[in-house]
This record gives sequence, structure tokens and C-alpha cells, in this order.
Amino acid sequence: MADPSSRVEQALKLVRGLVFPVDGVLNGGRITRDSSGQELCSIAVRDAVAIREALKRGLYIAVVSDRGAESYRPLLEDLGVTDLYLGSDDLVSSYEDFRNAHGLSDDECAYIGDDVGDIAILEKAGFPATPINGADYLRNRVGYISGYEGGNGCVREIVEMILSRQGKWPYVEEVQEGA
Repeated sequence: MADPSSRVEQALKLVRGLVFPVDGVLNGGRITRDSSGQELCSIAVRDAVAIREALKRGLYIAVVSDRGAESYRPLLEDLGVTDLYLGSDDLVSSYEDFRNAHGLSDDECAYIGDDVGDIAILEKAGFPATPINGADYLRNRVGYISGYEGGNGCVREIVEMILSRQGKWPYVEEVQEGA
């Protein structure tokens, strides 16, 4: 039986699609409204850069939400994300629609979830992950726990891991022997 790190490496090499929710993963679990009650959209710049790079390098990205979260649509569309499932009544169906739209298998999908509402998709995805501040209940149900919090670099870390393992992240310096 392979050690856990080699299983993670193998899973990352297969990933062609990444899915994550707005709440808890992209926005860090905060919903902020202005004085008129309109939701304000905010994501970490590092996560935004990673999303754009991932799409540029051929990784499919979907963002899901079981509430409207429409304030995120313009920002995500500006980054190039076209697979937006905001206000979804069934996150599993949204995940499956995304997967089918791009001809992906579960093994070719990574999912970052932070709470119990994500369990059904985490159980399907080939590379299930959670931010370090994800619900404790998820810790034994994922293949990877990010070193970063949701809304603060978790998406970036997972994107870098996927693309690095696939030789598609050009921002890594090669270590020379004897250096």
C-alpha cells in the first residue's frame, strides 16, 4: 500500500477541474454588507491570481454557493471563471453538471470544502481538501488539509500544488544538486 504522500501526488497529477464554494473557502466565511444591505465582495489577491493562472494553464474552475452570492459574479467573471453555480439548490448536482460539462471523472476533480455541507462532494472528488480552519469534522474525510485558511491563500495553495505536480506552474525554481 502506498504512503499517503504518494497517494496525494498521484491524485494531484490527475486533476483537471477544481471546485470550491464561495462561503468559507473563497471569502473566508465572512459575509459583509454595506449600509443599504448589499453584500460586499472580497477575496484574497493571491487566490485571485491563482484562479487566473489556473484557467490560463488549462485547469477548469467552478465556484459554487447554496445561496445567491451574486456580488461575486462580476469579480469571478473578470478572472475568467465561467462555471458559476451561485444560488444552487443542490451542490452535488452543480458539481456533477460541471464535471459532465467538461467530460471529467471524479478522479479528475479536486474539491475544497470547509463545512459539513461539503461532505457529499468531498466523498466524490478524487482530491478532497479543506482549509486549515475547515470544520474539525472534515479532518478525517479529506485527502489534504491546507496550511492556509479559507479566504486567505487556501485556493492559491491547492492551485499551486496541482499545477506544480503537473509541470504547469512555471514560478518554481529548480533546486540544483549540491546547492
